[in-house]
Amino acid sequence: MAALRDRLPTPIVGKYYLYRATVSFGFFAPVFTLFLLYRDLAYTEIALLSTQHAVLTVLGEVPTGYLGDRIGRRNSLLVSTAAMTLSIAGFVVASSLPAFAVLYGLWSVALVFRSGAGDAWLYETLREELDDEGRFTTVRGRADAVNRVVTVVAMLAGGALYAVRPELPFVASTVLHALGIPVLLSLPKTAAFADGGRGGTSVRATARVVRERLTVPGVRSVVAYAAVFFALVTVVDTYVQPIARDVVGVPESLLGLLYAGFTLGTALAGYYAGALNDRLGPRRATFAVPPVVTVVVGLAAVYPLFALPAFLIHKGANVVLRSVVAGFLNDRTGDIGRATVLSAASMVYAVVRLPLILAIGVVADAYGPLLAVGTVAAVCLLGFGAIAVGRFAVTDSRTAATA
Repeated sequence: MAALRDRLPTPIVGKYYLYRATVSFGFFAPVFTLFLLYRDLAYTEIALLSTQHAVLTVLGEVPTGYLGDRIGRRNSLLVSTAAMTLSIAGFVVASSLPAFAVLYGLWSVALVFRSGAGDAWLYETLREELDDEGRFTTVRGRADAVNRVVTVVAMLAGGALYAVRPELPFVASTVLHALGIPVLLSLPKTAAFADGGRGGTSVRATARVVRERLTVPGVRSVVAYAAVFFALVTVVDTYVQPIARDVVGVPESLLGLLYAGFTLGTALAGYYAGALNDRLGPRRATFAVPPVVTVVVGLAAVYPLFALPAFLIHKGANVVLRSVVAGFLNDRTGDIGRATVLSAASMVYAVVRLPLILAIGVVADAYGPLLAVGTVAAVCLLGFGAIAVGRFAVTDSRTAATA
């Protein structure tokens, strides 16, 4: 019994898992691109919306990360959940490109408020409440697993709801996200904000912290590799549904089941993110996994029947590496400016994916989604190669300087 009790999550960690369960997009994820096509948007218009999202992320990541360091991690998460709930609700009635642009804007606000604050809150709470920040990658990975188990159930229901009426998955998702607000209110504030005072520091000092943390050579190369891989993931995800339906031949009625299978696989990957991090280390994992996965995704453009396994592999790797890289950055950042540093990393990810999104959208409209996936895989492999050459060049120059 004692051993079982030790394996169960603490009440705070359990509430965190519950919060992560409410931020699932499972109800509409299997049909999101198809829904936009159903509302008469072209691939290029969808790419424009994604580009807008990337631009707003670039502009908003650092300011919202700074606000997270000023108003508190939990308050930032509350703003995020409220904005996301409003955005998803809007998809029920939106029917034009300008309307979707507004909803994407709200979506961007929600994500940038969450990106740095969520990981910062978890890391600091594990240290303050449990004196065990070393569990960050494990707890975050298992929270991802919880999120994905909930997503599996939601996907199965969402497919059925979409068949009844395309707007119903967004109605269900609105309710789920709204439940996150009372859960967040039950979570503790971290120490810097527990008394209602403002945390953080001056803009100049925070900028200095960001510069010092992200420009260290070892950190810089990890963030660059991660940025290229996360760009691949974002772009490829747009074309999974049309490839599954139009190339592989999966009926729309089975897309929910397909995505449920994807999500179960990524839940398993997320559960073992901590174990992979401990075995390989964050640097080795970041440098080894993305190129291999990118080659696998590229093969899908040559062998279409390999597309579904390739998509499963790239989704699982994305879950693992997001936990690994977040833990890596947290370990190298103090409380001052923590959320800002994490948001700055997310801004880098957005800058890298921004030019790819629109360019690949044009390729998809001209030549189809399968060639678009192959193109982005080739571009990202070139990106990994360039980063590797840069790393070796810096290492050689330092060796020569100290010789």
